[in-house]
Amino acid sequence: MVCRKGVILILSFLLIILALVVIVQTFTRSQSCIKVNDQDIEALFDRWNDSLKTGDAYKVDANYTDDAVLLTTLSSHSRITSAQRIDYFKNFLTKYPTARIDSRTVKIGCNKAVDTGLYTFKLKDGEELRARYTFTYRWGNNKWLISSHHSSLPPQDHS
Repeated sequence: MVCRKGVILILSFLLIILALVVIVQTFTRSQSCIKVNDQDIEALFDRWNDSLKTGDAYKVDANYTDDAVLLTTLSSHSRITSAQRIDYFKNFLTKYPTARIDSRTVKIGCNKAVDTGLYTFKLKDGEELRARYTFTYRWGNNKWLISSHHSSLPPQDHS
């Protein structure tokens, strides 16, 4: 009887150890860093810009994580939900914007990246709008999405 309890205790202990190993392996596997380079991150801007060209605010919003923060060029309100971002882009897209990068710096970490610099929007009326930008990307569900996007007009030059 004592021997049987000892065997059950040892088997229970081994089962717990096995479960912990599986949990650690699963967590470690999900935390592995996706291999990416500057060109891959730069292409994410092109994907976003191409979605602007569709004129569809929902397609633009599909580039963002559900909890992404959008600080826009033409509004003082932050957009922190999909509905708020879509509302902003519905208005912004009526200007038929297309963007080009003027200068950029890309920084890459484990499953995250930052693309920051200067860009210029050309609007349908011919107006050009120069702005500073920062896109922060996060890898999840097998794709890169924007987790934060800040765009602002540059300060007036006081020199």
